[in-house]
Amino acid sequence: MAVACLLFACSSPGAGPSGSDAGPDAAGADAATPDTAAPDAGGWQAVEAVLVSRSAAAGESRLGLTVWDANDHKVYEHMLGDFTPDTRVAVASASKLVSGLVIFDVIRQGKLTLDSTTGQVLGWTGPNAAITLRHLLSFTSGLPREAACTANPLTTLAACAATLESAAAVAPPGARFDYGSTHLLVAGRMAEVATGRGWPALFADTLRTPLGLPPEVAYFTFPRQATGMLNPLLAGGLRASVNEYGNFLALAFHEGSYRGLTIGTPALFEAQAREPFPDAVIGFTPAADFRYGLASWLICDTPAAGCAALASPGAFGFTPWYDREAGFYAILGMELSSNTSTEGVVQFAVKLMEELQPLIRAQFGH
Repeated sequence: MAVACLLFACSSPGAGPSGSDAGPDAAGADAATPDTAAPDAGGWQAVEAVLVSRSAAAGESRLGLTVWDANDHKVYEHMLGDFTPDTRVAVASASKLVSGLVIFDVIRQGKLTLDSTTGQVLGWTGPNAAITLRHLLSFTSGLPREAACTANPLTTLAACAATLESAAAVAPPGARFDYGSTHLLVAGRMAEVATGRGWPALFADTLRTPLGLPPEVAYFTFPRQATGMLNPLLAGGLRASVNEYGNFLALAFHEGSYRGLTIGTPALFEAQAREPFPDAVIGFTPAADFRYGLASWLICDTPAAGCAALASPGAFGFTPWYDREAGFYAILGMELSSNTSTEGVVQFAVKLMEELQPLIRAQFGH
């Protein structure tokens, strides 16, 4: 994968990745102990060798890898330095996948559709009123990809989104892909208006509370400082640990069904795994070799037809991905500074994911 910069981009066997404080299913679980019934204990040595050697070569010593199988058993885990599966970090662009889950559930409730427009929901007029939720989730809205107000903790998500109604479009909706923060900002505002709930409450009601996660798992304007909840950055403001984020990843892997919770619909997850506008011109992209679905990168050579593997890497290295064909989901957990790695944080994390992917697939017979 050619990557420049993705801006803002556990439990005992059978209990899933919730962690020791994540709900009743995790009661009494040893979240630090992988499932001893891993596919091939000896085979994981190759995974560990790559993890350790590549981290050392990049000058990184505080990160870890966790892998779960299709039955939500933690089959492998290795941590470096003092990083743990319960270390809560700013996950940066890994927030996008989670924001997509919340919006998918608003659609499941019948309060929005992928074809709902900003004109219908937000009352926008003019050219930008034709932008649909599908355009926003696929970053093909035609809006400028960034807005200064997304970094203002003193404004609100609603006020920030409103500034984009009259923004000069860079392209008609669906015609150009530009990776950035504004698309999910507007999509999140549509979800707020459709439900009558602010984003913090909507996230809590949809995911955090049902999954038994603590209130510290939340969105912020500045996630590394855990400040600015009036104007949460939906494209990159979430804080969570590997164990906590594993619940969101499990929901995506299982197409919205996990631990008795139903999020979205199978049709929405099928749509997520395909590039919705394959003829769109590529404007700004940090990953020229790959295309984007709905709030997730598509990790395959046939994005228009659909992919079994999706990922949502973040600017500080936190990299969740899943592979439905092979039957696993995994997280490279870390929160690195942009100047700590000898090759760049995102390049390091994504290259590491790509090198680990075939080794992990081999553990599952692929």
